[in-house]
Amino acid sequence: MKSRNIFVTGGMGGIGKACVQKFINQGDKVVFTYAQEKSNEIEAEKFAKTLGPEATSIAIDMSDPTSIRGALEQSQSTMGSIDTLINAAAVGSATVTSYADDKDMQDLKMLEINAFGALKISEIFIDLNRHETLVKKLINFSSVGGGFQAFPHFRLSDGMSKAAVSFLTKQLAAEHVHTNIDVFAIAPGATNTGMFQASTLNGMTDIERKDFIAQLPKGRLIEPEEIANLVLFLAAVESTYLHGAVIDASMGLGSRPGLISEL
Repeated sequence: MKSRNIFVTGGMGGIGKACVQKFINQGDKVVFTYAQEKSNEIEAEKFAKTLGPEATSIAIDMSDPTSIRGALEQSQSTMGSIDTLINAAAVGSATVTSYADDKDMQDLKMLEINAFGALKISEIFIDLNRHETLVKKLINFSSVGGGFQAFPHFRLSDGMSKAAVSFLTKQLAAEHVHTNIDVFAIAPGATNTGMFQASTLNGMTDIERKDFIAQLPKGRLIEPEEIANLVLFLAAVESTYLHGAVIDASMGLGSRPGLISEL
């Protein structure tokens, strides 16, 4: 298979990191981002070195359109036209607290990174590919709590920001049914990432955590590598028939939200 150029935001997070690893393993070139505000440069560079010369890390501020455009343009100048954009960068109800102490500012940051950032990077990616003829893939991330179901006590700004990504994906898909750009979104459920651990699991006792996981579909968490496998398929040429899909990747939690709604 011909090597492709892949751009992954949130490449140091659980799902993003798994995506980076899998694309590198199949011979693609990957530029992945880390949060500019969090001073993650050293760890990102270490990760890139373990992957070899086809992986490059770059800082990005997902709340700043200038930073987003700069990262995409720099990547294109380094590896050529970007074939697939995977927008996995996000903050959750717990991880957003590292950006601000005040609840109002946290909510604002949630919307800036998750929704505004997704909007801007999608628009800029499409703009940079307006003269391209080859098929391009735009893969966003929503969530089962923002894209499909409502869960009691789920942070409002978190759900709102992810619901906005679902709308964005559907709208862009409608506008690009006759272009070379395929647009998708994935809505994961309870996935074994640092974000989900921080927002849900870390505050539980060992017994509570065991009982909670036992109530989940299939009695387990979804692993980031499982979601990354879905991303690999969506990045392939064969996925075009799913253009516009917001995929419930919750292992059934979106179909039966009551499993955790009353916990």
